[in-house]
Amino acid sequence: MTYNPDLLDRAKRHREKQKNPDRPMGQKPDWIKVRAPQGKTYEETHEIVRKQKLTTVCEEAGCPNVGECWNKKHATFMIMGEVCTRACSFCNVATGKPDQLDNMEPLRVAVAVMQMGLKHVVITSVDRDDLADSGAEHFEKTIKAIRFKSPDTTIEILPGDFRGDLNAIDRVIAAQPDVFNHNLETVPRLYPSIRPGARYFRSLRLLERVKEKDSQQFTKSGLMVGLGETREEVGQVMDDLRAAGVDFITIGQYLQPTPKHAPLDRFWTPEEFKELENMAWGKGFLMVSASPLTRSSHHAGDDFARMKAAREKRQVAAE
Repeated sequence: MTYNPDLLDRAKRHREKQKNPDRPMGQKPDWIKVRAPQGKTYEETHEIVRKQKLTTVCEEAGCPNVGECWNKKHATFMIMGEVCTRACSFCNVATGKPDQLDNMEPLRVAVAVMQMGLKHVVITSVDRDDLADSGAEHFEKTIKAIRFKSPDTTIEILPGDFRGDLNAIDRVIAAQPDVFNHNLETVPRLYPSIRPGARYFRSLRLLERVKEKDSQQFTKSGLMVGLGETREEVGQVMDDLRAAGVDFITIGQYLQPTPKHAPLDRFWTPEEFKELENMAWGKGFLMVSASPLTRSSHHAGDDFARMKAAREKRQVAAE
C-alpha cells in the first residue's frame, strides 16, 4: 500500500475528535448560513403537515433548507415513525425502539400530497430493522396511495438498505417509483464510525439491483463531505456509483447536529464543490448537484425534470 500522509493525518484527527465529543462545533462560514424559516406559504405547509399528523425529515434532521423548501410547498415526508433502529453518528433522527406501524399513514401522506398540489414528492423513512421486510410493504402502500390520490405527481423514494433483502427491495422496485434514491452518505473507509449499521457494498448492490429489475427507473445517491474523506476517495465513490448504473449524484456539506454527533473535519469551499461537480459530470452522471447546502431532496422536482430531459437527449444522440 502506498503511504499517504494526508489520509493518515485525517484519520488520526478523526479519532482524536471522537474522543472529545463535547467540544465546541465552531462557527459556520458565510456560505453555509441561511435565513430562518418564515412566510405565509411556509406556515401553510406547516399546517398541512401538522393536520395530517405527518413527520418530515426537514424537521427531524434539522435540514438548513427547510425555509426555502416549505415556502415553495416542497416537503420530504418521513414514514414509519420518528424513531430509527440504527444509530448513524451523523444523523439527528432519534434512535431507539419504534412504535407499531400506522396503517393509515400511507393515505394521510397521499392526502397531504394532494392538498399541497405537489408535482414531485420525496418519501424517506427511518430504518426499521425490527420489521421482517424492513418496511418494504409500507413503502409500497405509500406509493400506491399517492398514485391513487394524486396520479400526476412523480414520486421519489429515499429508503434504507432493507438489510440487503432482495425480496423486500424487489417489492419496492415493482411499485415503480419514478426515482429510487439511496444514499451512500460517506466513503467506505468511514463506514465503521459513521454508518456502523450499514455496509458500503450492500448499499451499492441495492442501487445496482434497481437497474437490473427496471432499467428505466432513475437511481440516485448522495454523499456528505466534511467528515475526513479525501478528494480521491470521493472520486472512487463516484466511479462505484457509475459502475452500478446510478444516474444522479448529490454532494453536500456535513453539518454536525450536536456536539455528540460525528465531529466535523472541515468545511469544503464552494470552489471545491465546483471541482467535485465537474468531476462528476466528467464521469457520466445524468444529473449532478454539488454545493455546500445540497441535500438529497433539495430541488428534487426541478432536478428530476432536468435528469429526464438529459436522458432523452442522450438517447436521441445514441440513435
